[in-house]
Formats: sequence, structure tokens, C-alpha cells
Amino acid sequence: MNDAPARNSILVVDDDRNLRAIIANNLELAGYAAREVASGTAALAFMDTEVPDLVLLDVMLPVMDGYEVCRRIRKHPTCAHIPIIMLTARGETEDAVMGFKAGADDYIVKPFSPQEMLARVRAKIRRVNVDSSLQPLTRLPGNVAIEAEIARRFRERLPWAVLYLDLDNFKAFNDVYGFVRGDDAIRLVATTLSNAVRHLGEEGDFVGHIGGDDFIAVTSPVQAEIIAQDVVVNFDRDVRELYAFEDLKRGYVETRDRRNISMRYPIMSLSIAVVTKGSRQIDSYQQIGEVAAELKKLAKRQSGSVIVTDKRRS
Repeated sequence: MNDAPARNSILVVDDDRNLRAIIANNLELAGYAAREVASGTAALAFMDTEVPDLVLLDVMLPVMDGYEVCRRIRKHPTCAHIPIIMLTARGETEDAVMGFKAGADDYIVKPFSPQEMLARVRAKIRRVNVDSSLQPLTRLPGNVAIEAEIARRFRERLPWAVLYLDLDNFKAFNDVYGFVRGDDAIRLVATTLSNAVRHLGEEGDFVGHIGGDDFIAVTSPVQAEIIAQDVVVNFDRDVRELYAFEDLKRGYVETRDRRNISMRYPIMSLSIAVVTKGSRQIDSYQQIGEVAAELKKLAKRQSGSVIVTDKRRS
């Protein structure tokens, strides 16, 4: 019986077209959605637009070998968590060690049987489904991974800035347009934030989904406001596509509150709190959350999308 859910997608990275096709065919027969690329560059470009559930990565690739591709995936803002199984033609211990040091989760020595490959793929995806804090709607890391990333920055004494994003007037939108369109709004925030961090952030930056309509990004103090501004510009432009023309023309949606009173709610916007260490002592995720909550209150007192930074308060 096929135990692989159709939603699980596998990215196959191998420059051997015939082997790549064989692997992809076996994955498809097992119920997975196989995606194929022939180089490390193409794999990284693919992950700029889609987040696969697992990567099968050949070691011997042109221009950029599998080890380097693996290292770059581990520093990708939205794909760093993805399981990677490396494919190698050599079974030397040293090759395996190099793969694990680069960030691989497992490796298979060529030639391998389809049964062995599928067993390893199933095991890795099953483990991710059990252990991962990925949010199912956005496929972004959740609270466990967010706390771990911030703790790492503190532990390694790296410079940091945290963007805390909250979607304004989301509940009213959800009530009027339904949960399917509401999911589209959540995905829009995820995509807009991920794109901004990917294009304007630094290597090793992080994007997470706290839950509901709350998101977080961890970047450098230098890039934080630049990223926030890019998010606001693109979100304010693209969110209009989720509304009916009549509501856009009026500039609001109308729904009833719990007391059955008719209420008007503006077009959705973003409140973004930018938290940096600044002059205060911050050494925990909880403290960051407390400061972000203060800043978010200030942002929500204003109309439209607003960015509030800690330094503006001091």
C-alpha cells in the first residue's frame, strides 16, 4: 500500500538525465511529487520559489558540487530545515563525513535499489512530520525553530534584529470572504516576507511563522528596516488582489461583530515591530516578544501598514 501523501514533494538534483528520470519515476509511483533539476544552481533557484519536503542531492555536480549546495541550503532563509539525502558513487567513510559536515541528513551509495531509496525517503519525511514545527499552511518553521534560531544568535554573539509582523483586520476579512481566501492572505504575508529576506537579507537570515497571522524574521540590524519597508510596499500592492472591486472602491469591508452591530474594517495592512538590542539588555526570546508587543501596540494606533522600531522609542 502507498503510504506517501501526495502533498510531499521531492527535489531530485542530479546531472545524469537517465538516473534522474529513473529516480523521479520511482518517486512518482510511490505517490510523491518529484521535481527534477540538473545542477546545484538550478536547485537553489528552485528553492527560491518552492519549498520541497526533501532533497535527493548528488555529490558530483558540475560547477558547484553537492557539498557546497548542501551548505547553501542550510543557510537558506526558508529551506534550511529541509531533509537532504546525498547520493554518492563512493562509499568511503570520508565522503560520508564530508556530507554530514555540510549538513546532510543521510546518504545513499550508488548503485542503489528503488526500495532502499524509498525506505530512506519515507523515514526522513516521517521523522520530519513527527519532530518538525513547520506550519502546515506556509511550510515555514514554527516556534521551536524560531526559539532555537534566536538562542543560536545569542549563544554565538551574532548581531541580530527581529521583525515581528502582525496582519491587521484579518478576522474581518476572513469573516467576509471565508477561510479559503483567508489562507490566501496568510500565504501572501509568508511569500512577501520570504522574498524580502531572500533578496535583501544576508546569508543565514531566518523566516518563521509563529502561528495564525503572526510572522517573524531574524536578520541583521543593518538590513532590518530595509526589509520591513520592502515588505510593506509589496504587501500593500498585492493584498488588493484578494478583495472584490466594490470593497476596494469603498476602502473597507462591512461585517457584524459579536453584538450584531454592523462594523466597517479597512483593507488589511501590516504592523511590523523591529526589535534590536539597542541600549537595553535583551537575552531571551521572551524579552524580544515583550518588546515586540509594546511596539505592535504603537503600530496599531496608526492606520495602514506601519513599521515601528525600538530605536524610535528611545
